Amino acid sequence: MCLIPVTGFTQNLFISARAGLSNYQGDLQEKSYTFKKSKFIGSLGAKYDISEHIQLRGYLSFTNLGADDKDSKSPFNRARNLNFKTGLQELELSTQYNIFSLNDQWWTPYVFAGIGIFHYNPYTTYNGSKVYLQPLSTEGEGVVSGVKPYKLTQFAIPFGFGGEYALTEDIRIGLEFGFRKTFTDYIDDASGSYVDYTTLLNAKGPTAVALAYRGDELPGGAPYPPGGTQRANPKKKDAYYFTTLTITFRPFVDEYKRTSGIASMRKARKRVGCPGVK
Repeated sequence: MCLIPVTGFTQNLFISARAGLSNYQGDLQEKSYTFKKSKFIGSLGAKYDISEHIQLRGYLSFTNLGADDKDSKSPFNRARNLNFKTGLQELELSTQYNIFSLNDQWWTPYVFAGIGIFHYNPYTTYNGSKVYLQPLSTEGEGVVSGVKPYKLTQFAIPFGFGGEYALTEDIRIGLEFGFRKTFTDYIDDASGSYVDYTTLLNAKGPTAVALAYRGDELPGGAPYPPGGTQRANPKKKDAYYFTTLTITFRPFVDEYKRTSGIASMRKARKRVGCPGVK
Protein backbone atom coordinates (compact mmCIF):
# COMPACT_ATOMS: atom_id res chain seq x y z
CA MET A 1 0.00 0.00 0.00
CA CYS A 2 2.91 2.36 0.74
CA LEU A 3 4.21 1.85 -2.82
CA ILE A 4 0.91 2.77 -4.52
CA PRO A 5 1.63 6.58 -4.61
CA VAL A 6 5.15 5.96 -5.94
CA THR A 7 3.86 3.58 -8.63
CA GLY A 8 1.21 6.10 -9.65
CA PHE A 9 3.78 8.88 -9.91
CA THR A 10 6.33 6.92 -11.95
CA GLN A 11 3.57 5.65 -14.25
CA ASN A 12 3.00 9.23 -15.41
CA LEU A 13 6.63 10.42 -15.39
CA PHE A 14 8.67 10.53 -18.62
CA ILE A 15 12.26 11.51 -19.37
CA SER A 16 12.60 13.65 -22.50
CA ALA A 17 15.45 14.83 -24.73
CA ARG A 18 15.55 17.25 -27.67
CA ALA A 19 18.10 17.91 -30.40
CA GLY A 20 17.93 20.25 -33.38
CA LEU A 21 18.68 23.77 -34.54
CA SER A 22 18.49 27.19 -32.89
CA ASN A 23 18.59 30.70 -34.29
CA TYR A 24 17.83 34.24 -33.26
CA GLN A 25 15.94 37.32 -34.45
CA GLY A 26 17.40 40.72 -33.81
CA ASP A 27 19.21 43.76 -35.16
CA LEU A 28 21.88 41.65 -36.89
CA GLN A 29 19.35 39.24 -38.41
CA GLU A 30 16.55 40.93 -40.34
CA LYS A 31 14.90 37.70 -41.54
CA SER A 32 12.17 36.32 -39.31
CA TYR A 33 13.34 32.73 -39.85
CA THR A 34 16.54 31.39 -41.37
CA PHE A 35 18.77 28.32 -41.23
CA LYS A 36 21.87 30.17 -42.44
CA LYS A 37 23.22 30.90 -38.96
CA SER A 38 21.59 27.96 -37.20
CA LYS A 39 23.42 26.29 -34.33
CA PHE A 40 22.99 22.92 -32.62
CA ILE A 41 20.70 22.83 -29.60
CA GLY A 42 20.45 19.98 -27.11
CA SER A 43 17.99 19.63 -24.23
CA LEU A 44 17.34 17.19 -21.41
CA GLY A 45 14.22 17.26 -19.29
CA ALA A 46 11.11 15.52 -18.04
CA LYS A 47 7.38 15.44 -18.66
CA TYR A 48 4.55 14.48 -16.35
CA ASP A 49 1.04 13.52 -17.47
CA ILE A 50 -1.53 15.22 -15.25
CA SER A 51 -4.43 14.27 -17.54
CA GLU A 52 -4.99 12.60 -20.90
CA HIS A 53 -4.43 15.94 -22.64
CA ILE A 54 -2.23 18.01 -20.32
CA GLN A 55 1.46 17.54 -19.50
CA LEU A 56 3.78 19.52 -17.27
CA ARG A 57 7.29 19.69 -18.72
CA GLY A 58 10.70 21.09 -17.97
CA TYR A 59 13.89 21.28 -20.05
CA LEU A 60 17.46 22.44 -19.58
CA SER A 61 18.85 23.50 -22.97
CA PHE A 62 22.29 24.44 -24.28
CA THR A 63 22.98 26.20 -27.58
CA ASN A 64 24.84 29.05 -29.30
CA LEU A 65 23.56 32.07 -31.21
CA GLY A 66 25.32 34.43 -33.59
CA ALA A 67 25.08 36.71 -36.61
CA ASP A 68 27.26 38.93 -38.79
CA ASP A 69 26.43 42.12 -40.67
CA LYS A 70 28.62 40.89 -43.54
CA ASP A 71 25.85 38.37 -44.34
CA SER A 72 23.12 41.01 -44.44
CA LYS A 73 21.45 42.35 -47.57
CA SER A 74 20.86 45.68 -45.86
CA PRO A 75 23.35 48.43 -46.87
CA PHE A 76 22.91 49.97 -43.39
CA ASN A 77 23.90 46.72 -41.68
CA ARG A 78 26.83 46.00 -43.98
CA ALA A 79 28.22 49.51 -43.46
CA ARG A 80 27.91 49.06 -39.66
CA ASN A 81 29.87 45.77 -39.88
CA LEU A 82 28.99 44.39 -36.43
CA ASN A 83 28.98 40.73 -35.44
CA PHE A 84 28.44 38.68 -32.30
CA LYS A 85 28.33 35.19 -30.88
CA THR A 86 27.04 33.91 -27.55
CA GLY A 87 26.53 30.71 -25.68
CA LEU A 88 23.02 30.37 -24.28
CA GLN A 89 21.67 28.21 -21.48
CA GLU A 90 17.92 28.04 -20.83
CA LEU A 91 15.69 26.52 -18.17
CA GLU A 92 12.12 26.08 -19.45
CA LEU A 93 9.02 25.22 -17.40
CA SER A 94 5.86 24.89 -19.48
CA THR A 95 2.52 23.19 -19.98
CA GLN A 96 1.77 21.08 -23.06
CA TYR A 97 -1.76 20.51 -24.35
CA ASN A 98 -2.23 17.46 -26.57
CA ILE A 99 -5.09 17.89 -29.04
CA PHE A 100 -5.77 14.12 -29.04
CA SER A 101 -5.37 11.66 -26.19
CA LEU A 102 -2.43 9.28 -26.51
CA ASN A 103 -4.51 6.80 -24.51
CA ASP A 104 -6.84 6.52 -27.53
CA GLN A 105 -4.62 6.94 -30.57
CA TRP A 106 -0.99 6.86 -31.53
CA TRP A 107 -0.27 10.48 -32.46
CA THR A 108 -1.30 14.00 -31.56
CA PRO A 109 -0.50 17.60 -32.47
CA TYR A 110 0.08 19.84 -29.46
CA VAL A 111 0.73 23.39 -28.33
CA PHE A 112 2.74 24.58 -25.35
CA ALA A 113 3.54 27.72 -23.39
CA GLY A 114 5.31 28.57 -20.17
CA ILE A 115 8.11 30.60 -18.63
CA GLY A 116 11.87 30.38 -19.03
CA ILE A 117 15.08 31.89 -17.75
CA PHE A 118 18.18 32.10 -19.91
CA HIS A 119 21.79 33.24 -19.62
CA TYR A 120 23.87 34.68 -22.46
CA ASN A 121 27.06 36.72 -22.84
CA PRO A 122 27.70 38.25 -26.31
CA TYR A 123 31.24 38.42 -27.61
CA THR A 124 33.16 39.09 -30.80
CA THR A 125 36.66 38.49 -32.12
CA TYR A 126 39.04 41.45 -32.23
CA ASN A 127 42.71 41.26 -33.18
CA GLY A 128 42.50 37.49 -32.95
CA SER A 129 41.11 37.41 -29.40
CA LYS A 130 37.64 36.81 -27.95
CA VAL A 131 36.26 40.01 -26.41
CA TYR A 132 33.06 40.08 -24.35
CA LEU A 133 30.92 43.07 -25.28
CA GLN A 134 28.75 43.79 -22.24
CA PRO A 135 31.59 45.23 -20.08
CA LEU A 136 32.55 47.63 -22.90
CA SER A 137 29.24 49.56 -22.80
CA THR A 138 29.28 49.96 -26.60
CA GLU A 139 26.09 52.05 -26.48
CA GLY A 140 27.01 53.92 -23.32
CA GLU A 141 25.31 51.56 -20.85
CA GLY A 142 26.20 52.82 -17.39
CA VAL A 143 28.18 55.67 -18.97
CA VAL A 144 25.47 57.88 -20.44
CA SER A 145 22.65 59.04 -18.19
CA GLY A 146 19.47 57.05 -18.75
CA VAL A 147 21.17 54.07 -20.42
CA LYS A 148 21.41 51.21 -17.90
CA PRO A 149 23.73 48.21 -18.20
CA TYR A 150 21.87 45.15 -19.47
CA LYS A 151 21.65 41.93 -17.45
CA LEU A 152 23.08 38.69 -18.81
CA THR A 153 20.37 36.56 -17.19
CA GLN A 154 16.85 37.28 -18.43
CA PHE A 155 13.31 35.91 -18.45
CA ALA A 156 11.66 34.59 -21.61
CA ILE A 157 8.26 33.24 -22.61
CA PRO A 158 8.60 29.96 -24.53
CA PHE A 159 5.66 28.92 -26.69
CA GLY A 160 5.08 26.89 -29.82
CA PHE A 161 3.63 23.75 -31.33
CA GLY A 162 4.61 20.26 -32.35
CA GLY A 163 3.50 16.72 -33.01
CA GLU A 164 4.12 13.52 -31.07
CA TYR A 165 3.85 9.86 -32.05
CA ALA A 166 3.76 6.95 -29.59
CA LEU A 167 6.02 4.12 -30.75
CA THR A 168 4.90 2.07 -27.72
CA GLU A 169 3.07 2.76 -24.48
CA ASP A 170 6.34 4.06 -23.06
CA ILE A 171 8.28 5.65 -25.95
CA ARG A 172 7.24 8.73 -27.95
CA ILE A 173 8.98 10.68 -30.70
CA GLY A 174 8.11 14.09 -32.05
CA LEU A 175 8.94 17.29 -33.91
CA GLU A 176 8.66 20.68 -32.21
CA PHE A 177 9.01 24.36 -33.05
CA GLY A 178 9.44 26.67 -30.09
CA PHE A 179 9.73 30.47 -30.13
CA ARG A 180 11.13 32.53 -27.24
CA LYS A 181 9.82 36.02 -26.59
CA THR A 182 12.39 37.94 -24.57
CA PHE A 183 12.42 41.24 -22.70
CA THR A 184 15.87 42.37 -23.80
CA ASP A 185 17.23 43.96 -26.96
CA TYR A 186 20.85 43.15 -26.14
CA ILE A 187 21.35 39.49 -27.04
CA ASP A 188 23.39 40.88 -29.95
CA ASP A 189 24.72 43.89 -27.96
CA ALA A 190 22.93 46.27 -30.34
CA SER A 191 19.82 48.24 -29.44
CA GLY A 192 19.86 52.01 -29.79
CA SER A 193 22.25 54.81 -30.76
CA TYR A 194 26.00 55.44 -30.94
CA VAL A 195 27.45 57.12 -27.89
CA ASP A 196 29.79 60.06 -28.39
CA TYR A 197 33.27 58.90 -29.45
CA THR A 198 35.20 60.88 -26.85
CA THR A 199 32.80 59.99 -24.04
CA LEU A 200 33.13 56.27 -24.75
CA LEU A 201 36.88 56.47 -25.24
CA ASN A 202 37.41 58.20 -21.90
CA ALA A 203 35.06 55.85 -20.05
CA LYS A 204 35.90 52.45 -21.54
CA GLY A 205 39.01 52.81 -23.68
CA PRO A 206 39.93 52.29 -27.35
CA THR A 207 38.66 48.68 -27.61
CA ALA A 208 35.13 49.79 -26.73
CA VAL A 209 35.24 52.47 -29.44
CA ALA A 210 36.64 50.03 -31.99
CA LEU A 211 33.85 47.48 -31.34
CA ALA A 212 30.98 49.96 -31.04
CA TYR A 213 31.38 50.70 -34.75
CA ARG A 214 33.34 48.50 -37.13
CA GLY A 215 32.50 50.13 -40.44
CA ASP A 216 35.93 51.76 -40.53
CA GLU A 217 37.46 48.27 -40.84
CA LEU A 218 35.99 47.97 -44.34
CA PRO A 219 37.77 49.32 -47.43
CA GLY A 220 36.56 52.89 -47.84
CA GLY A 221 34.49 52.62 -44.65
CA ALA A 222 33.13 55.74 -42.99
CA PRO A 223 34.58 57.00 -39.69
CA TYR A 224 32.87 56.63 -36.31
CA PRO A 225 29.37 58.21 -36.50
CA PRO A 226 28.38 61.26 -34.41
CA GLY A 227 26.87 60.57 -31.00
CA GLY A 228 23.12 59.97 -31.18
CA THR A 229 23.24 58.41 -34.67
CA GLN A 230 21.04 55.33 -34.94
CA ARG A 231 22.96 52.08 -34.37
CA ALA A 232 20.04 49.61 -34.09
CA ASN A 233 16.26 49.46 -33.65
CA PRO A 234 15.23 49.85 -29.99
CA LYS A 235 11.52 49.29 -30.73
CA LYS A 236 11.81 45.54 -31.30
CA LYS A 237 13.17 43.11 -28.73
CA ASP A 238 15.47 40.24 -29.64
CA ALA A 239 14.15 36.69 -29.75
CA TYR A 240 15.35 33.16 -30.44
CA TYR A 241 13.78 29.86 -31.45
CA PHE A 242 14.36 26.10 -31.50
CA THR A 243 13.39 23.51 -34.12
CA THR A 244 13.95 20.10 -32.57
CA LEU A 245 13.33 16.39 -32.72
CA THR A 246 12.15 14.95 -29.41
CA ILE A 247 12.22 11.54 -27.77
CA THR A 248 10.30 10.80 -24.59
CA PHE A 249 10.31 7.55 -22.61
CA ARG A 250 8.98 6.20 -19.32
CA PRO A 251 12.07 5.41 -17.19
CA PHE A 252 10.50 2.89 -14.82
CA VAL A 253 8.93 0.73 -17.52
CA ASP A 254 9.95 -2.66 -16.06
CA GLU A 255 8.67 -1.93 -12.55
CA TYR A 256 5.50 -0.45 -13.98
CA LYS A 257 4.84 -3.52 -16.15
CA ARG A 258 5.46 -5.87 -13.20
CA THR A 259 3.21 -4.00 -10.76
CA SER A 260 0.50 -3.44 -13.38
CA GLY A 261 0.48 -7.01 -14.68
CA ILE A 262 1.15 -5.94 -18.28
CA ALA A 263 3.29 -8.52 -20.04
CA SER A 264 4.12 -6.73 -23.29
CA MET A 265 5.11 -3.36 -24.71
CA ARG A 266 3.32 -4.10 -28.00
CA LYS A 267 0.57 -1.79 -29.17
CA ALA A 268 -3.02 -2.64 -28.40
CA ARG A 269 -5.49 -2.54 -31.26
CA LYS A 270 -7.83 0.07 -29.86
CA ARG A 271 -6.01 1.88 -27.06
CA VAL A 272 -2.45 2.91 -26.54
CA GLY A 273 -2.35 1.25 -23.13
CA CYS A 274 -3.36 1.48 -19.55
CA PRO A 275 -3.67 5.23 -18.93
CA GLY A 276 -1.96 6.70 -15.92
CA VAL A 277 -4.66 9.36 -15.58
CA LYS A 278 -8.29 9.59 -16.66
